Amino acid sequence: MNNIGFMQGRLVDRIDGKIQAFPWDTWQLEFPRAQALGLTAMEWTLDDERLEQNPFITEQGQAEIRALMASHGVAVHSLTGDCFMQMPFWKYEGQQRSELLRKFDLVLAAAARLEVRFVVVPLVDNGRLETPEQRDVLVRHLLERAEVLRATGVQVIFETDYGPDDYRAFMALLPADVFNVNYDIGNSASLGFDPDEEFAAYGERIVNVHVKDRKLGGTTVPLGTGDADFEKVMAGLARRHYAGSFILQTARADDGDHAGALARYVQMVTGLLSRHYGT
Repeated sequence: MNNIGFMQGRLVDRIDGKIQAFPWDTWQLEFPRAQALGLTAMEWTLDDERLEQNPFITEQGQAEIRALMASHGVAVHSLTGDCFMQMPFWKYEGQQRSELLRKFDLVLAAAARLEVRFVVVPLVDNGRLETPEQRDVLVRHLLERAEVLRATGVQVIFETDYGPDDYRAFMALLPADVFNVNYDIGNSASLGFDPDEEFAAYGERIVNVHVKDRKLGGTTVPLGTGDADFEKVMAGLARRHYAGSFILQTARADDGDHAGALARYVQMVTGLLSRHYGT
């Protein structure tokens, strides 16, 4: 089960009814709760609001995170930067862009200090690339940071709403040693993409997987109740010898039994991995 993790916030109550947000008052609780479920990995989440106060960013917070990881055997190897989707620097100009780039660099530096390997930049919803100019701005500023990323061992990885061919063309603009793909099973299902076509286009760039289910054109639903073809996805990943994490970014429990819901999802994913990976 060492490669099954969960998205931060899934083991505590929702924040303001949102499916995903940093749990300011309860974030420490998820470490022992994850340990109790036998989970060994958590993907951190960062929002733009109060970004620089987030424990991921502050020296004191980082010390507490290290202590909790050590005490409970729950590692943070990746983070999802919802902050970049909420305030995408590639859609702003002048001083606003400079300030957002400063925050981007702050997150990358914090990731390096905490030995977080993957920083997910969501190019979806408010962060989606709508023009070639936005793409060029993003790529230019990413390439300017490639050497720093190489030196620190941090990779920037992406979720996009690109179809397979466009995604492959986008990734061709960026070197594979520091820029790669976070494959989101639910998002691809919602967009109606064929996993085999996606993996043929950019499968070798996938280094992290988000496990969730969505209806075609719809929102997140409990695993197995949407249009994601988990058998096809897992078979395709296994054929390509994908050996990274499977992060549960799953639907929230309506009855408040967050641990029970996550335990069921862990069991489902463990069964999928057993069938397709033989372990």
